[in-house]
Amino acid sequence: MTRVLVVDDQFLIRAGLVGLLEAAPGFEVAGEAGDGAEAVRLAAETRPDVVLMDIRMPGVNGIEATERILAQAAAPAPRILVLTTFDLDEYVYGALRAGASGFLLKDSGPERLLTAITAVDGGDALFAPSVTRRLVEAFARRHGPGAVSPPGLDVLTSREVEVLKLTARGLSNLEIADRLYISEATVKTHLNRTMTKLDLGSRAQAVVVAYETGLVTPGNPAN
Repeated sequence: MTRVLVVDDQFLIRAGLVGLLEAAPGFEVAGEAGDGAEAVRLAAETRPDVVLMDIRMPGVNGIEATERILAQAAAPAPRILVLTTFDLDEYVYGALRAGASGFLLKDSGPERLLTAITAVDGGDALFAPSVTRRLVEAFARRHGPGAVSPPGLDVLTSREVEVLKLTARGLSNLEIADRLYISEATVKTHLNRTMTKLDLGSRAQAVVVAYETGLVTPGNPAN
């Protein structure tokens, strides 16, 4: 049973999400919040598996709420799936950088939403990696490496750098394994070690770091 906290400042959208989850087998609504501050409080109280997080809210927005929830969460921290109305949203970029596991457009169908929740709950590959990569690339083109202060990559082994680079390019663990002639389990091990060394909480954060450090640059598949 996947327990989900639903966060959205629009009542009708929130009610629709709650109704969908209550009707779907394998899901339980842990609570619902109408703003970021309430989301932070409820996340601490209910300890959900996944938080469906609206990004643009008055007061405490989805970025700040994501940061607060993950900072105060006891292990295992909830996975945060950001909901947005359009995919090239810098708010979403900020949420991914803060540790959200992925994002989903609000006009996605019910099956896609449930699949996304299940994927992030299982710690699976970033949901819709190609879309996320496009978002990160768009931000990187506008701001360029050095716009923020990402962690250095000198703590990584050469193979960990290779895996991070291919992850940022949107390849799945299986595709990376095929490319590097290693097992899928080994890819997961390298990626997990990378995230531990760089103090990252999600695959999405790893993608962001790869662009922010200049390891991968927009529109250049060769690097």
